[in-house]
Amino acid sequence: MRKRLIFNCFTMNVPSHIYHGTWRHPKNQLASFNEFETWSKLAMKLEEGRFDAMFFADILGIDPAYDGKWDAYFQQGLHMPCNDTFTLCAALAGVTKNLGLVFTSSILSEHPFAFAKKASTLDHISGGRIGWNIVTSVTDNAARNFGYDKIVPHDQRYDWADEYMSVLYKLWEGSWEDGAMIADRETGVFSDHTKVHRINHVGDRYKVQGPHLVSPSPQRTPMLYQAGASKRGSQFAAQHAEGTFVLYPNVDGARIGIAGTKAVAAQVGRGAEDLKFIQGLSFVVGSTMEEAERKAAEIDEWVSYEGLAAHVSRDMGVDLSNLDPDKPVDESGLDGLQGYARMIEMGKPNGEKATVKEVANALSYNCRIIGTPESIADELALWQDAGIDGINMICQLHPDTYIDFIDHVTPVLQDRGLAQRDYAEGPLRQKLFGRGPRLPDNHPGAAHRGAFSQSTQAAAE
Repeated sequence: MRKRLIFNCFTMNVPSHIYHGTWRHPKNQLASFNEFETWSKLAMKLEEGRFDAMFFADILGIDPAYDGKWDAYFQQGLHMPCNDTFTLCAALAGVTKNLGLVFTSSILSEHPFAFAKKASTLDHISGGRIGWNIVTSVTDNAARNFGYDKIVPHDQRYDWADEYMSVLYKLWEGSWEDGAMIADRETGVFSDHTKVHRINHVGDRYKVQGPHLVSPSPQRTPMLYQAGASKRGSQFAAQHAEGTFVLYPNVDGARIGIAGTKAVAAQVGRGAEDLKFIQGLSFVVGSTMEEAERKAAEIDEWVSYEGLAAHVSRDMGVDLSNLDPDKPVDESGLDGLQGYARMIEMGKPNGEKATVKEVANALSYNCRIIGTPESIADELALWQDAGIDGINMICQLHPDTYIDFIDHVTPVLQDRGLAQRDYAEGPLRQKLFGRGPRLPDNHPGAAHRGAFSQSTQAAAE
């Protein structure tokens, strides 16, 4: 029996997330993405299938990154329109009991004091089931939507994020001591003011006096996720994240990349089990391989190459609109594609070169597994052996992608120990790590516990 994998539904409150064009498919319900029932029914099915969480992506702006325009993003429904993930998670908390709810929020969009209040409130009302996907935003349009002239340079955004996290840790972990809220009816004292503290943060970007306005929630700090793939992003994940969303093109790439991030995490005092690596994968399930391949081919008839290329153009900052899809990347003359091309070529035989089309398809097809429940379980075991702790399952047809997997693949995985049969007790962090609901002592956020108590301040003086 193997150690069980984490299973998340990876989605977005938009008409088209990853497999662009498939919103037109008659079985795809994402044209109704504005309707709560579209999401509540899926959430209840995921909980029935013992999924760990719904993981919602989000954006704050669209740059004219494809053919110098933004037309394709609206025409394809490619992340536009885009609804707020926090609000949807709050609503879904009322129709689920165990399912984790992970929203995406950028450091750009909200002051940390206001964000801390919202997140703590949602952790309370969900019973400790929320996670936060930390992003720094990448588009100039996002920056201009919040009063900046352009997006901050890449590494500087992570410096900003480090301070943002510092403010939050002080509020969540340090502002209220354990036992500060007593709700004593006899004495009439609800909270012990001697155990609630200002944080008096003064940094390059923020000045926050405190205290935190919300009493400690079940997790205090929500479960922390991050998806940075760059060197600086990996450093941030190694220091702060508890779950990191990865998108390796193959098992060998996963083995190399995970070992590297774990080595960085060890340098900042975190253990090998403190960071969960969650790989993005999609699945097409059939009772036979022939049936699975037939279903995959039918789905592919609805996929839009323009949508895939526009998505990658935005994310990589390289416009694919005027490139021949069938030409090797090496002949494109664009340096921004070379790194990803090399990753794709790791999984190709005989030194074959990656094409522009393969780069455009990378988010969707490099990480798609087609097969029977048994063959899919075999492949997931290989990913686990490479160091993967869980799967962010990418949707092709909403909700059929998840229904097929839960009804046919999950029982096989459960028999092999790769999927849980029942939820563990406690908040989300406790369910995933098998230990307490709060940050472990070796996490940098834990260093702020007790930092503002009178005894600590007196000792410092």
